[in-house]
Amino acid sequence: MLTDTEGIVLRQIRTSYNRKMIRLFTRSYGKISAGTGIGERGKSKGALAVRPFTYGRYELFKNRDSYNINSADVIRSFYGIGENVDKYMQGAYVLEFTDKALPEEMPAPAIFDLIIAFFKELEERDKGLGTLVLAYQIKLLRLAGTMPKLDGCVICGSRSGASHFSIEDGGIVCENCLKTVEEEGRSTLIYCDKFDIVKMLDYLAKVPLENLKNIALNEENGKLLQKIVRQYAACHLDITDIKSEELV
Repeated sequence: MLTDTEGIVLRQIRTSYNRKMIRLFTRSYGKISAGTGIGERGKSKGALAVRPFTYGRYELFKNRDSYNINSADVIRSFYGIGENVDKYMQGAYVLEFTDKALPEEMPAPAIFDLIIAFFKELEERDKGLGTLVLAYQIKLLRLAGTMPKLDGCVICGSRSGASHFSIEDGGIVCENCLKTVEEEGRSTLIYCDKFDIVKMLDYLAKVPLENLKNIALNEENGKLLQKIVRQYAACHLDITDIKSEELV
């Protein structure tokens, strides 16, 4: 069966006979693995479309067990990302994070639109790249249905006295429940809300990426929130062993 869909390349794996396996995030089919003989070199539309940071349209041949990319055209190339080392590293991290977050062959059009919006902003802005990545990750958590509970204690539901954030429990914890959690020996993944973690998570989840152009967390708060988001994603989406993580 022949079909076509919009997509963005998440990862490439070279195989034999000048072929490669593409991890392609598509609008219609979600994340798929597709073989192709299209080379990266050259100036053809197909060659450009299988390069990183390119939003393209792909003609797929689908049989019962696999996909093959027959042809590809560029819709938009975010070439500016590859011209800047910091942007490239942040973009590569987001591709790898997204690959690990998405299940196989499950359409996620809202996340697809989110990653396109992220690459537009990443290409255009020159500062606050880490904050932009955090916003993307938090929005992905929300769209994936794993956003932490921020409007009340995740254990008892109380809307008052919540002063800590629990990775394992998935949200804020009130003082009474905090004592129980600590007695159970789970305090190593609990953070005091010393710079209002909850408000920052909520803000980055709700504000569109294009409205964050002038927002950049200071280094200390940014690193703490980055640590929290990574631990949360590892706990609730099993996102671990990201090779590009140490570079951003």
